[in-house]
Amino acid sequence: MNSIAPRTVISFGSTRFTFTSLSPSSLRLNPFSGKQKLFGGFKSVHSTSVKHIKAVMELNRNLYPQIEPYSSGFLKVSDIHTIYWEQSGKPDGHPVVFLHGGPGAGTSPGNRQFFDPNFYRIILFDQRGAGKSTPHACLEENTTWDLVEDIEKLRKHLEIPEWQVFGGSWGSTLALAYSQSHPDKVTGLILRGIFMLRKKELDWFYQGGASAIYPDAWEMFRDFIPEEERDDFIVAYHKRLTSSDSGVQVAAAKIWTKWEMMTAQLIQNKDNITRGEDDKFSLAFARIENHYFFNKGFLSTDSYLLDNVDKIRHIKAVIVQGRYDVCCPMMSAWDLHKAWPEAELKIIQDAGHSANEVGTAAELVAANEKFKYLLLNGSA
Repeated sequence: MNSIAPRTVISFGSTRFTFTSLSPSSLRLNPFSGKQKLFGGFKSVHSTSVKHIKAVMELNRNLYPQIEPYSSGFLKVSDIHTIYWEQSGKPDGHPVVFLHGGPGAGTSPGNRQFFDPNFYRIILFDQRGAGKSTPHACLEENTTWDLVEDIEKLRKHLEIPEWQVFGGSWGSTLALAYSQSHPDKVTGLILRGIFMLRKKELDWFYQGGASAIYPDAWEMFRDFIPEEERDDFIVAYHKRLTSSDSGVQVAAAKIWTKWEMMTAQLIQNKDNITRGEDDKFSLAFARIENHYFFNKGFLSTDSYLLDNVDKIRHIKAVIVQGRYDVCCPMMSAWDLHKAWPEAELKIIQDAGHSANEVGTAAELVAANEKFKYLLLNGSA
């Protein structure tokens, strides 16, 4: 019996697109080839009065079950560095690369759960010096632009023409830097907890601001440094994290890491805080993170990522931001949104910084689902 397939509407900013709904059994993607950008080729049905008439399809907002990689390996990206990578999900699905935070945090199995494994080819990798990449906690030849080129080297190594980019916190910084450098390789952007490495962002977290909200956690971070050095905590910690004494490095690393872990969620998470007690994790996290912040992200100007938004304005993007994010306060997401109004901004009213908070995780999954449907139905 012939019937008319139901229609759905997806909104991006002031533009809406209608598509034919698909059943789960029909969600198939041919082996990836050619251009499947999330811009151009859509059927716009309304662009002026969405605020008056808005219908958004029901999207899955639940994390997907844990899965294991179907392949993994190591890629030598310089004379010094070798990075760990893995792939999970659908081998011939739409590629998405996950950019972890820190810098220095590395990836974890839970990162795979934001993506539909029956649609996405999910690529995770540990950035230089982080996670399983070697040498551990190494600062040499470790800059933003080294990482941008590592992403390109990995894309070519895996023979991927272009991919969706997903990054939160420092991962959002790297996602912006990469997409602005290689916009033709990016099919869509999902960003969370916006961080653009501007002086006011670093000052908020490491000189005052966040300390007013978490004075108990700040005391430990502050008191590790002698009073005469407290005019610049990033510099003071850099001195200790690069000390020739490994014991000094580890002690400073644990305190640096614990400060961030204690402020990362609206409701403090004890399991997250205990990560700061792990010598190996905290050493990479603190040394690499401080190294980037000490060097102002290796960006040529304070507003570099905002100044280059025009290079990626045409790419469909979703920004997910916790209203009460203390690590990367909402002012940065708002500044990016004002410079890039075409990007959809989702503010989570009951969340802090972490991607694992319930409301934030739900919107990250939904953003991936939205892009999935756009890719499947873009020419409908």
